[in-house]
Amino acid sequence: VQLQASGGGLVQAGGSLRLSCAASGRTSSIYAVAWFRQAPGKEREFVSGILWSGANTYYADSVKGRFTISIDNAKSTVYLQMNSLKRDDTAKYYCAMQTTKTTNFGSWGQGTLVTVSS
Repeated sequence: VQLQASGGGLVQAGGSLRLSCAASGRTSSIYAVAWFRQAPGKEREFVSGILWSGANTYYADSVKGRFTISIDNAKSTVYLQMNSLKRDDTAKYYCAMQTTKTTNFGSWGQGTLVTVSS
């Protein structure tokens, strides 16, 4: 499976962006997809995740109420709608997938950069 993240850019604080994570290859093997982010000088952190079935979604406390994850199975694409963006949301955003509930996340894409200005 290959994942391609896109949709990043420069936005003012309070603005919105929608990230996309397009999956290709053997997508039938995907159990879940998640978004992670890494800001300069910081460790990578979990942002949000969704089961490939769309049955469950997960959010980090820092983004709850502002970010919404969704999936379009027909397009094999996971979206992350980011509203009320803050400067602290500035980071490179990556998507990754699991093949089962207990496997590590893999198939990391190249990421997409989100920069929030004041």
